Amino acid sequence: MKKPLLAIALSFVFIAFEQPEPTANDDLLQGFRLVEAASVADAMEQLYGTKAYMYHDMRPLAAAKFVGPAVTVALKKEEHREGAKVLQGMLDEIDEAPAGSVYVMVLEDGLDYAGIGGLMSTAMKARGFAGAVVDASVRDTPQIAKIQFPVFSRGIAPSTTVNHYRFAGKNIPVKCAGVEVRPGDIITADMDGVVVVPVEKAREVLQRAQQLDNTEHSTLPFIEKYRSIREAVAKFGRI
Repeated sequence: MKKPLLAIALSFVFIAFEQPEPTANDDLLQGFRLVEAASVADAMEQLYGTKAYMYHDMRPLAAAKFVGPAVTVALKKEEHREGAKVLQGMLDEIDEAPAGSVYVMVLEDGLDYAGIGGLMSTAMKARGFAGAVVDASVRDTPQIAKIQFPVFSRGIAPSTTVNHYRFAGKNIPVKCAGVEVRPGDIITADMDGVVVVPVEKAREVLQRAQQLDNTEHSTLPFIEKYRSIREAVAKFGRI
């Protein structure tokens, strides 16, 4: 049966006005690489009144700074005897995600379990991931240190997820260390912590973070020269 002309016309109108999901381009990501995570956190709070930084115990295994779009993985706590096959999805995401991604992994009640270890970190390193953020613990730290793959986690533990967890989904919204993360959101991490920027707000947040960074970098030599933080804050307005 042929569609009425009006229905065809409306379908063309819908297609014409349908907007693609926003994505982070290389220039935008490079801009975030040049600013401090603290400035990004301040920018999110000033612009949107949002706490966009993860819990204080989300720490790197070694000195690290990286930026990239999030790919997400969630595991659900459940005791069973089905082995590793029920975790296959977390491995698939490593092989399927594009280079430059940040692997954001959330384990339900996972502080005493290692979400990733040497094998998964080596695979991410080989595939060009920017880094990993794990709302759980990690293990095989000598191997991770050897390959110099940047990992943030909430602890270190020798335990496995096998027979304790099931794969619950990938590229879905997750809550990681207190902050909502959606696939494609920008993760910026340095020694101060991890901040999440919704991709549709990224350009405005970057501009404000750059302003804050520039102000702080101008304030530092003023303090060194005049030896007064009170005068510096009065002049530059940055604490």
